[in-house]
Parts: sequence; C-alpha cells; structure tokens
Amino acid sequence: MPMTADAARAHITELLLRRTTQDEARRQEALREYLDVTQAATDASAAEALAGMIPALMPQLYAKWIGMFADRLLETVPLTQLEPLCDGSAANAAALTLAYVMFLESARMEKQIDADLAALGAGVAEGQSPKLDNLADLAASYIRARLGVLAEKAKKQ
Repeated sequence: MPMTADAARAHITELLLRRTTQDEARRQEALREYLDVTQAATDASAAEALAGMIPALMPQLYAKWIGMFADRLLETVPLTQLEPLCDGSAANAAALTLAYVMFLESARMEKQIDADLAALGAGVAEGQSPKLDNLADLAASYIRARLGVLAEKAKKQ
C-alpha cells in the first residue's frame, strides 16, 4: 500500500524530532561545556542557569523548523520518491537528517532562524529574565553547533 503524504510527514517529523533532542542531563551538560568554552556566561552559576533554560525553549522551535522542512519536502519532491526515504533504515534516516541540515543552512532558513531566535530573545529581554538578554545569540550558536554534529553523524552513516 502506497504511503500517504500525512504518513510521510509524520515519519519525517518524528525522526527529526528524535534526532534533534536528547535527554535533559546530556543537553544541559553539553550546554554548560559550550558556555564554558565560549565564555558566553560570566561564571559557573550563570552557565548553569542558562543551560537549564535553553532546553525548555528549544523544542517548539525545532518542531516548527522540522515542520517547515517536511512541508517543503512534500511540496517539492514527489511522494513516490519520498516513500523509500521513509522506510526506517539507518541510511535513509541519515539522508533525511542531512537534507534537513542542508535546509536549515539555506539563506531562507537562516533568516527564519534568526527571526525566531530574535523573537525568543525579545521575550526574554522584555521581563522574563533581564540577565539573559543575549539568549537568542547563545541559542543560535548552540543550534549551529548541534547542526554541525548532526551533519557529521549523517555523513558517517
């Protein structure tokens, strides 16, 4: 039975959400290390606070961007060509991940990501936490670092 567009979108979305998230402890550890290396936080307690806040904010953005990718893929690639990519194999999961990373690196998505992170940062600057007014820049750097890791993993597979 041929795959429907809804089934393909659901598979792509679930796959990419699973690949872009990790357990909370690992995420916070990676963020703390990133903050320490880049000296984006003034001290260990600031790094700890930032690391604890970023994960709570990012899933909705990942879901938005993944949805945009899935929609664009379904608009531009015939379903008969997408169906093999949704077979659940590691190679095709890596191919979809790499396509997603390339999509995020497009000029259109770089503008979208910057706009979304600026809006996120503006919400923080407007009173949610005055000490975190550079959250958008930090989040952008973290996302770009994660994209690099995802791209490398996808290339290896």
